[in-house]
Amino acid sequence: MGSTSTAPYTHMGRRPHTGSHLPSIGTFDYQTSQAPPYSGLLTRSVNLPWRPSTYYRSARVEPTQPLQSSITDPFSSSNYLNNIDSAKVPPIFPSARLALYTRYTPKDWFNAQMTNYTASDKIRSAAERLRSDAVRLAREKDEQTFKNNAESSKRLGERINNIEYWKGELEKTKDKLKRKIDDVEAKRREVERLLSETEKPLRIAQENLYSREKRQGIDLVHDGVEQELIREVDTIKTCQQHLRQMLERLNTQNALNRAALHELEVDANDKFRARVIDSAAHNIKTTSRGINFYHGIENVDNTVSSPETWARYTEENIRRSLSEITQSDELLNNSNQLMAQTNNDMWNQWNHVNVSLENRVQEEQVAKNKIQAHLEKILQEIFDVEQNIEFVKKTIADKEAFLQVAQTRLETRTRRPNVEACRDPAMHRLIQEVHDCHAAIADLHGKLRQEENAVQHLLRTKSTLEQDLAIKNNSLFIDSDKVMGIRRTFTINAPEKCAVTSVSFSHPRGLTTA
Repeated sequence: MGSTSTAPYTHMGRRPHTGSHLPSIGTFDYQTSQAPPYSGLLTRSVNLPWRPSTYYRSARVEPTQPLQSSITDPFSSSNYLNNIDSAKVPPIFPSARLALYTRYTPKDWFNAQMTNYTASDKIRSAAERLRSDAVRLAREKDEQTFKNNAESSKRLGERINNIEYWKGELEKTKDKLKRKIDDVEAKRREVERLLSETEKPLRIAQENLYSREKRQGIDLVHDGVEQELIREVDTIKTCQQHLRQMLERLNTQNALNRAALHELEVDANDKFRARVIDSAAHNIKTTSRGINFYHGIENVDNTVSSPETWARYTEENIRRSLSEITQSDELLNNSNQLMAQTNNDMWNQWNHVNVSLENRVQEEQVAKNKIQAHLEKILQEIFDVEQNIEFVKKTIADKEAFLQVAQTRLETRTRRPNVEACRDPAMHRLIQEVHDCHAAIADLHGKLRQEENAVQHLLRTKSTLEQDLAIKNNSLFIDSDKVMGIRRTFTINAPEKCAVTSVSFSHPRGLTTA
């Protein structure tokens, strides 16, 4: 609060000094209860503690003048105190002469007392109101503090429940995913076993092809037997490729399953740590040990997610795991179907090759004549295409001449002077002619390249047909003895029906499916 003379309430309602010699006393408004400028009366001079700090001239008491106003000219010769009993005060005692003059009137004194009383009442009332407001504010803040603490504890409890729920969902999904990883691994071993069994039929088909390659002359023909053998090799290789792709898909799927499992485990561990931390925070009370002030901690924001993104992250992990489980089930079904289809395709193609070999011997004589006829046609087509190539080249040269004319015309017209350099219809027509020539030449070049490619294809076909015309005696010995001799029995077991598994699963509570 400070001392009485320096307290804040001593300066309430201070008004500026007017031009009068005395302070404005007696102007207190009792209706509005505004404080008068009493603070000037309380201040004292530094050097003279009994004298006011502001010099006031002494007033003369005249019975004929009202008490509210002071003597206007206290030092005039008609002043009453200057002429006491007609005796003039000697001028040699100025201090004693000043002491004889009154400083304030009784009305001033009375008004000053009333002002002090009123100011004291107002300041005391203000202090009482301030005290009651402080007590009320303290109680309100007390209630608000307890309410905020209870609300924070409630929110922490809800957060712990959410963490527990999602952690339970993560654990259930982890168990499903672990079982599915074991199923995929078992199916991968079965596919590897079937892939190793396809090597023996492939080796037989390749040996047949190598034996038929010993045919000479025009009998080295790409006949039905060779096509069926190649188709058999292709079928076996396709089956192997599909099996390898299935192995790769199974490995990839298991890698994805393990990655999803890892994400679930990381998320579950994070949930466990978050639950421990939030439980510790929930159990902190005002009486707990280790609580302390951490100034500015409310301004530290190291969060990386919101409640929506937090729940969405775990939901996405669970949805991803369920999706991987679904894909694993589909992959297991596809693996069973592929294994059954592989056995059926290899068995059917084995029979097709044997039937083709029996018909091949009867077709060799007819095939020779057909190949010769096709060779003649190929030669004629090569000749025709080459003639057409020369025609296209000549056409391109003609078009280039017209292009030179149009470009020369445009270049000549660029030397027109001043405003004569007009973009007239002739210029538009020349530009269009240049574009048309370029387009025509480009089309002709494209067609020329196509015909050159066609010639190359025809030449390769001609070479193939010439190599296929070989001696047929050696071919008959190879087809009837060498090839059919090792194709009496099928080298793998008869195809069996593979059961197709159908695995179902359910989404955890609260998840949405797309």
